[in-house]
Amino acid sequence: MILAAGRGERMRPLTDHCPKPLLKVRGKPLIQYHVDALGRGGWRDLVINTAWLGHQIEDHFAAASLAEDGPRIRYSHEGRDFGGALETAGGIARALPLLDDAFWVVGGDVYVPEFEFTRAAMDHFTAGGKLAHIYLVPNPQHNPKGDFGLQPDGVALNRADTRYTFSTIGIYRKALLAGLPAGNPHGLKAPLAPLLRTAMDNGEVTAEIYTGPWTDVGTPDRLAQLNAT
Repeated sequence: MILAAGRGERMRPLTDHCPKPLLKVRGKPLIQYHVDALGRGGWRDLVINTAWLGHQIEDHFAAASLAEDGPRIRYSHEGRDFGGALETAGGIARALPLLDDAFWVVGGDVYVPEFEFTRAAMDHFTAGGKLAHIYLVPNPQHNPKGDFGLQPDGVALNRADTRYTFSTIGIYRKALLAGLPAGNPHGLKAPLAPLLRTAMDNGEVTAEIYTGPWTDVGTPDRLAQLNAT
């Protein structure tokens, strides 16, 4: 699942007429990097949630989805169904009927061109009993205190002296969202971080540090910096 429903307020005015995941880095839309990387990993059946200017995302992938070897994309229309985005956990819960029991999730507004969505990572996760496996990155300047810690054995920590930044990339089981109504029929808005923190406190989340190129394209300045290098 690629999360693509946000309004991108901090990116205005760039996002006034273009959804944030379609902003281009080095000539290619941010979300296209994810679709290409998932394709390289053998993942063709994708779910994208949309809200703000979501029709543009559908239009962007329309031709590729018709190709014999193209991605098979289904959409969760949060904007159409509820008038706006449902936040991360709310959006994932809404899309659960379209997802397998274990599934990848990545934010549509991060630039991570070399990440590998491997079958081996998924197989390793499904063979275990955890609710989530997340990827952390070294703290960028805009998040110096980080988000989550990591034990030497790979168990993620809600509280830790040394913390890393959550990349938005993770593998989850549907059970992580068990506290939300299946399919989120009423469009409840809910963030993901509290669910992850509760699961961490119960020892149900593992993590690893990703050291490849990664940028949270959260401001026009960060986008300009990427395009200037």
